[in-house]
Amino acid sequence: MGDIATGDIDKRTWQTRFADEDDAGARLDKWLSSWTELSRARIKELVEAGHVRANGDIVTKVTTKIKADIEYAVHVPAPIDDTPKAENIPLDILFEDEHIIVVNKPSGMTVHPAPGSRSATLVNALLYHCADSLSGIGGVMRPGIVHRLDKDTSGVMIVAKSDKAHRHLSKQFAKHTIDRVYVCLARGVPKPRSGSVISRIARSASDRKKQAVVRGTINNLDATDHGRHAITHYNFIKGYGRAQHASVGTPKISEIECRLETGRTHQIRVHLAHIGCPLLGDPLYGKQRAFLTNKKEDELAVINALASFKRQALHARRLGFIHPITKDEMVFESPISPDMQKLRDLLAVLPRD
Repeated sequence: MGDIATGDIDKRTWQTRFADEDDAGARLDKWLSSWTELSRARIKELVEAGHVRANGDIVTKVTTKIKADIEYAVHVPAPIDDTPKAENIPLDILFEDEHIIVVNKPSGMTVHPAPGSRSATLVNALLYHCADSLSGIGGVMRPGIVHRLDKDTSGVMIVAKSDKAHRHLSKQFAKHTIDRVYVCLARGVPKPRSGSVISRIARSASDRKKQAVVRGTINNLDATDHGRHAITHYNFIKGYGRAQHASVGTPKISEIECRLETGRTHQIRVHLAHIGCPLLGDPLYGKQRAFLTNKKEDELAVINALASFKRQALHARRLGFIHPITKDEMVFESPISPDMQKLRDLLAVLPRD
């Protein structure tokens, strides 16, 4: 293998090497990884971004075969400081003292910075509002964050402003003593209308963005150690419309209250979809084809509303906990978000017969 070239290239951002006869025929990403100390995944990212060159020409495929007597150059951009920055974003604050802050998170707001959502998150807003008074236990990317809501789920969240408060709240979540009640709008009707979904949940083998019920674990958590146990208690609240070819009293859409005993990623969305009641608007777990088929004016209005409703119809309505310092019992509720209320109002006019 040849030596790294010593030309005029800035070594802070470029790494270069001449390939010799022994290197010829090797796959580009594997060969570059062997001497740059970059992973093959990182090499792939750099190739796709046009940061890899052969004798000055951009290389476009990681499968390219190395040729002898060619100078290969890899441009490694300087690291970007992605530490969250304070941003003056209005917060709907339900309660605040020196230990905790309870907010009503709007849909569309990511809780903490992540790839693709580096700004305009709840953390950015909290850093501006709370300055340096957030718990550091969650690390620089998640200061004060004890639990999360999905980006497109609205409702009540609690944030810790001190490490002591963070530790006590984390224990309550771990012991499943936090009272978490959600309201959602879903297709169909659950059977039975009140009950519990008990299973293990793990990342889907077919889609990394999704979670899935682990096969064989419904009401049998000991069937495997794979995944994490998840328990959702649900209760049918109200029905809208009448399912086609179904008996009287079988609604097309249900309003369902869910109480979480555990809080796994996408838990309510996964569990309700598993029992045949995917949430309205859910892009991951609900097939969003039209299911209202009449041409009546009221149903057309609902169809149009659903077409523009670009999130899962899920709202964290109530959060109850013991104050981590004063030990007072505290309960906070937030009204259903305006977009879900508008959808609910439209559903209310659907004929039931």
